[in-house]
Amino acid sequence: MPEKFRVGLSADFRNPDGSPTFRDFNLAPLINDPRVEMSFLESESVLSGRQLEDIDALILLAHRFDRSSVPKSGRLGVVARFGVGYDTVDVKACTDAGIALVITPESVRRPVAVSIITLMLALAGKLTIKEKLTRAGAAGFAQRGEHMGVGLVGRTFGSLGAGNIGAEAFRMAKPFDMKFIAHDPFADAKLMAELGVELVSIEELFRQSDILSISCPLSDATRHIVSAELLALMKPASYLINTSRGPVVDQRALIKVLQERRIAGAGLDVLEQEPPDLSDPILALDNVILTPHALCWTDQCFAHQGALDIQAVLEYCGGQAPTGTIVNRAVLDGQIWRKRIAASRARLGNWNGQ
Repeated sequence: MPEKFRVGLSADFRNPDGSPTFRDFNLAPLINDPRVEMSFLESESVLSGRQLEDIDALILLAHRFDRSSVPKSGRLGVVARFGVGYDTVDVKACTDAGIALVITPESVRRPVAVSIITLMLALAGKLTIKEKLTRAGAAGFAQRGEHMGVGLVGRTFGSLGAGNIGAEAFRMAKPFDMKFIAHDPFADAKLMAELGVELVSIEELFRQSDILSISCPLSDATRHIVSAELLALMKPASYLINTSRGPVVDQRALIKVLQERRIAGAGLDVLEQEPPDLSDPILALDNVILTPHALCWTDQCFAHQGALDIQAVLEYCGGQAPTGTIVNRAVLDGQIWRKRIAASRARLGNWNGQ
């Protein structure tokens, strides 16, 4: 029998009892493909190259992949990240080793945009406060007038980042009749014009926004880009929403402006430290809505992410470059990749001719 293609999944796709972490991630296409041998890796915070020596393709959840993760065998050809963020992956190490890093932005575009709109509506409607008032019975009902919500018509919805998710959030917010502004050096100006979004400087974004959403990836350039200086420009009645990565925001600075009521509140699906320490002062604030980096987690989102990762892996095993989003696309022009694809095609030919 011809040699099988070996696909590894990081250990966090299984619970300690062996059950799947995410039941909506359908592994059947891998399990049922006679060409493929699937295995779960050992749990390591940083994956070691040792356990990837005989792996052709890796589907990666939360474990880190750095230069030490690259196997010496040279066999690993694809790292398919389960999601869109890849700050846990050393892209240069992958590129130097001729490994294609695949992400699934299409799977999170709508779910994360829905999360942004959810937080916007919850903040503007004072949802968490009113929920507590209701549970207090008559005493809570008597305080309703002290917690008036904020109407959205004519307000300014701003986004730091106007790519895949930011653009979708603007599409979804269209019925609220808001003014749209964004800051993104890489924005598609034509698309922004079609969506009715005005591109402004980052300072003007913070000055003008009534609801300001953060939708940029974490990198050296964006770490703490939401600084004390920019937060100081925000209106006292404005709200900040972050569904991207916690370290994009200087959390100490944000806590200070929230404690001092220099902005109205925040909706955060991400924090600088996850999970947070129980002594973290952000947990004690009553003008913040917090969710555990999971607000976009739905059955549809995870099924789509898994399907796209499996598609990328099977395309590679079939001797093709993955048709999804490859972060380091230049890898496809390299000699290492060409040799791997040729080897995959040869192995596929052996399967077809067995």
